[in-house]
Formats: sequence, structure tokens, C-alpha cells
Amino acid sequence: MLSPRRRIPADTVPRSLAKKIHPPKTLAAIVSHLKRQGRRIVFANGCFDVLHVGHAILLERAKRLGDVLVVAINSDRSVARLKGTGRPIVPQQDRARLLAAFASVDYVTTFDEPTPLRLIARLKPHVLVKGSDWNTSKIVGGDLVRNHGGRVVRIPLVPGYSTTSLIERVRHRRSR
Repeated sequence: MLSPRRRIPADTVPRSLAKKIHPPKTLAAIVSHLKRQGRRIVFANGCFDVLHVGHAILLERAKRLGDVLVVAINSDRSVARLKGTGRPIVPQQDRARLLAAFASVDYVTTFDEPTPLRLIARLKPHVLVKGSDWNTSKIVGGDLVRNHGGRVVRIPLVPGYSTTSLIERVRHRRSR
């Protein structure tokens, strides 16, 4: 297992992927430009700690809802606060690089707060996407997106795939 402190050297990130990863301020300018071009912005967020096929399908479905898919990931500190000791398994730079490798993902950014509310307010996406395990009334930024004419979409989850269940399966196998 990779140590959470291990990082992929920046010079190993291909330019095609590096062009997809931006800090929030830079991404806000890009999104603003894309909106002026009439592009429809879709926003998804989460920890994306251990990527699995459920994530891939969710992101593919999210991309179909607009022209540009922005994925915001919780920073390492944010994940640790939300998920507890031992998380994240995969450091934020590595998670960002992996997500940028998905054809469906156009841009990736990281946020340090417990929720992406400030980022959603800044980007004002046309569509906010979460998995169907989220209650619509509990989706952070949902009201904000709807108030500016956007919509919130809950995408059905792929049964049997969750980061937590994957981690538990690995722990169970190791304890045998």
C-alpha cells in the first residue's frame, strides 16, 4: 500500500493532464470564460479517495448532463476531518491526477473546507451532481444552484461499489 506521504513527482504528470488540474481561483476564471462561450458547466465533488468503477460511471453520466465537467475533491486535511484517522488512503495530488486521466473529466480542483459551498458559489455551475445516496435537501450548494436557474441531479449508484466497502473488504482479507 502507498504511504499517504508519498507523492508522484510533478514532472511525471503529462501536460494533457496538468492542463486539467487548477486551483479554485484559476478554475473560476476558466469557467467564467467557458460560460461566456455558452458552455454548460456540470459540477461534481467528493473525496474520491479510492477510485472504483462506481466513480467512473457516475462521472461518465455526469458529463452527459453538460459540456464541461468540473470535479472538486476534498483536500487531504478535509478528508481526514470528514473520514477520520487513516484517510485519505490516496493523497490529493494523486487523486487529482487520476481523475484528470478520465476522458469524462474536463477540470479538477481541490478545496480545503469541509464542504464545497464556497467553490460552488464562485463557479455557479448549471448542474450540480451527487450520487443517489444523497438526500436532495442535504446536497451542499443545491439551493444556490437552483436559485440561479441551475439544477441538481442525483445519479444512481452502481450497486456494490463504495470506497468504504472496498476498504473494509481489504481490511477483512488482511485480518484473516
